[in-house]
Amino acid sequence: MSNISKIKVVVKLFAAYQEAYNVSELKLELPENTPIKSVLDSLLSEKPELEKWRSLTRFGVNFKFVDEDTLLHDGDEIVLIPPVSGG
Repeated sequence: MSNISKIKVVVKLFAAYQEAYNVSELKLELPENTPIKSVLDSLLSEKPELEKWRSLTRFGVNFKFVDEDTLLHDGDEIVLIPPVSGG
């Protein structure tokens, strides 16, 4: 019987992600050693209309840009940053 440790993270949502979820952040409980790309996969499976942003989304953890393979740790603050049109 394996006992997988869980971590808790906060995902800050912006632009298209915030509009799709209608909240500014999500609190998630994930297995230990989850890469950030798995969080994106999970969100896109719940909201398929966001799939068009997959290849354009950048990732941040604790105020630093990271790549999609970065492993998450308990208490991390994640940001998913889709392209933002500005003016």
